[in-house]
Amino acid sequence: MSSEQDEPREFTAQMSVRRGRWRLYVVLLNTTEQWPQHDFGGAWPVPTFTERTQALNALGFEPVPEAKWTWTEDTETHGDPSSAVLLIAAARVRSRAGVGA
Repeated sequence: MSSEQDEPREFTAQMSVRRGRWRLYVVLLNTTEQWPQHDFGGAWPVPTFTERTQALNALGFEPVPEAKWTWTEDTETHGDPSSAVLLIAAARVRSRAGVGA
């Protein structure tokens, strides 16, 4: 018999470039916990799907079955069309069994 705590919980993982470095983090809403994150290093190349999955695994998460990364474009300065462009990727992930998230 499995308790609700043992069930994998779903979250959104996001990846973005900040100060020239790709960073992946798992969004933990409605909590005061620090969001798990992984720094990939330099801005190029963009981390591969495999590298992102390995980073998620190291953080105790995995992509949900059939997960796809979606990309969104934003501006560094809200409302300023001449501002630098930010790329943000997102995918649904779940906590791995036995890993508290």
